[in-house]
Amino acid sequence: MTGKSEYEDGSASDVMPPTHNRILVIMAVLGLLGAIAGAVFHSIGFGVGILVGIVLAFANYYWLRYSLRKVFSDAAEGEKPKISAIRYILRYLTLGVVVAIIFAIGILPIVPVILGMAGFGFAVVVDGIIRIFSGAEARPD
Repeated sequence: MTGKSEYEDGSASDVMPPTHNRILVIMAVLGLLGAIAGAVFHSIGFGVGILVGIVLAFANYYWLRYSLRKVFSDAAEGEKPKISAIRYILRYLTLGVVVAIIFAIGILPIVPVILGMAGFGFAVVVDGIIRIFSGAEARPD
């Protein structure tokens, strides 16, 4: 092992570590497995609720990623970043309104939707467990 961190690959174009994509893949796999298990062991609505939650989690992730990339690219070009708190609040309000509509109409059970939206957190935990047991980190000699 070279002793370099996964963040030090020399590429300045994208600062995402290699494990970041793995977390997104784990999130998708957990969402699909959760949806299948929910549909088989509980109800179809439960499984669909998890899928809807995972879709909302991905939408939230990519919306945040776009916003942050825009802020940091402006800063890298020497411009003063125009950080609008309204954009960040709008993201949460939009997700909250979607969840509120799902709850108010009652088309899906709300618990699996929220579990699906927590998929990124579950994926981070699973990735951490994988890294612990695989010894992915370089150990100093």
